[in-house]
Amino acid sequence: MTKRIILSFIIFISLQFIRAQTFIQAYQDRANKVSQSNINSYLQEFEALGVKRTGTTQNTNTFNWIKNKYTSFGYTTSDFFEHSWTASGYSSKNLIVTKTGTLYPNKFVIVCGHFDSINGPGTNDNGSGTSIILEIARILKNVPTDYSIKFIHFSGEEQGLLGSSRYVSQIVNATSPKMDIKVVVNLDQVGGLATKANTKLYHDRDQASPTSNNSAAAIAVQELANCTLLYSPLAVDFDPAESTDYVPFQQNGEIITGYWEYEGGYNNPYVHTANDLYVNMDPVYVLNVGKSAVGAIQHFAVAPTITLEIEESLISRKLESIEFYPNPTKNVLNMKIDDSIKNFTFEITDMNGSRILVSKENINHIDISDLKPGVYLGTISSDNKRITKKIIVE
Repeated sequence: MTKRIILSFIIFISLQFIRAQTFIQAYQDRANKVSQSNINSYLQEFEALGVKRTGTTQNTNTFNWIKNKYTSFGYTTSDFFEHSWTASGYSSKNLIVTKTGTLYPNKFVIVCGHFDSINGPGTNDNGSGTSIILEIARILKNVPTDYSIKFIHFSGEEQGLLGSSRYVSQIVNATSPKMDIKVVVNLDQVGGLATKANTKLYHDRDQASPTSNNSAAAIAVQELANCTLLYSPLAVDFDPAESTDYVPFQQNGEIITGYWEYEGGYNNPYVHTANDLYVNMDPVYVLNVGKSAVGAIQHFAVAPTITLEIEESLISRKLESIEFYPNPTKNVLNMKIDDSIKNFTFEITDMNGSRILVSKENINHIDISDLKPGVYLGTISSDNKRITKKIIVE
């Protein structure tokens, strides 16, 4: 089979998927909110933090810089989880920021990338992915999604995926029941080269063992590529999954995909050197990858397809329809529910999705005296609809 025939076949298959996965204007509106000014600032600030080797002061400073960005977006302490780990002589932390879904709060879309670097500041590898994750979190902060989103910044990637592998073993698999993950989308080295046009993007396809998740991953990577064609100006290509932070998830049987720069890619002369700098990459390419990523995460997490103005109104209505009080609370949780809601159930889960308490139907005074102090999620279900809000137990 000639290359031309192979290419035609790929284009044909892609067009079939595009027809099934249609353009959504609201998704494009949000994708267009990716800010070139923000991207430039993130990359330059990231670079100024120096070489971020795992376990160093610079690595810790970068962790805190990322966390402060989320705080500036309006995320609060209850949204943060700092996962400390030690492995192979290194000690560091991963930052996990959770945005709770409205319908399926215990099923997660994971958006991840590493922030550590080696031999240089790592402005491309991986300030580029870090910057895009920050923009996704900023843009979707007040956009309700059916599924929960976890924005995860891993350390220890350059030493052998240490942070992500410990997260999978110590958090994902230690959750009871095991954390329910819809898809993992990784962003790593998506900065392009300053000397190239940077008009195409690799989409990472899982072809490794175990093979049980490969067919589902093939669908996910095609949907990711469709979002690139729908919501960004970039062309599409595919490559095998890289040695990056989705690998421990893939080996755990999860559905994974991600992005990788097309120009440079495996042969980028600056990556892992002191010259992995802003001046040697293409910030406009980072913006365009960001547009694809904002579209894709909305697709996977299922965001509203309505205009942003109506969206804000719906958020307000949801907040007005239910109230937990007192909150923070100690022994008893009360619920103020609209009189139009006649039949409902209520449950409490922890921030990792483990179910802690299920009440009887239509009970709005809940004994929580057995709960340990901490942050939990309270979910009310009625007529196949759900609303989830945080509960703080003192």
